[in-house]
Amino acid sequence: MIYAKNKDAPAYRGIHPNLDLALDHITPEFLAGVGPERTELKGGDVYATRFTYETVPAEDTFFEAHKKYLDIHIMVDGSEGVEIAPPEALEEFDRTEANDFYAYRGRGHYKLTLSPGDFLTVFPGDAHRIKMQLDGPETVSKVVFKVRIIDD
Repeated sequence: MIYAKNKDAPAYRGIHPNLDLALDHITPEFLAGVGPERTELKGGDVYATRFTYETVPAEDTFFEAHKKYLDIHIMVDGSEGVEIAPPEALEEFDRTEANDFYAYRGRGHYKLTLSPGDFLTVFPGDAHRIKMQLDGPETVSKVVFKVRIIDD
């Protein structure tokens, strides 16, 4: 997991070339141009999508994890609570292997607030629960990069 400010993204270069490509695009200009349709940077290996939704009570959320992709969550507007836990500490209740999606229930080990100017990178092995309201429902807008770091 990496939790940092957008301006510090270049400091995390060198972990994987696909991650470097995504980190290079954490700029106000690029983020402003990302919409609800997938913006591809390197085909299905690196792409970004903007999501806008209402935060919900924690009990209405679940953890998700991936085995081939990491996610970079970049808050543009609003704030949400996020929890992180290792998948092996949670109970799996759904999976769609073709989409690299695994869903879990359980308790978070780490809690944080994602606000404008922040980004969160969750690697395979970092189950993450998002969309949690802080002081009540709030409309948030964020850009999420999907970055393949493990080949088939």
